[in-house]
Amino acid sequence: MKKVIDLIALVLVIVGGLNWGLVGLFDLDLVAALFGMGSVLAKIVYVLVGLSALWLAIVGLVKKAK
Repeated sequence: MKKVIDLIALVLVIVGGLNWGLVGLFDLDLVAALFGMGSVLAKIVYVLVGLSALWLAIVGLVKKAK
């Protein structure tokens, strides 16, 4: 189960990184374009991306400490 969570977190972090790249390069927020600016779905995606980044950071620190 943990491997599935790690994979989902990785995919979400990649999606978030690509979205920020699009924002920086083209001023295009793809998440907002797909789900609507400020919509509940867009906010859920942003929160999930942030939680995924936090999860991967914690997993990385725990692995490094071992």
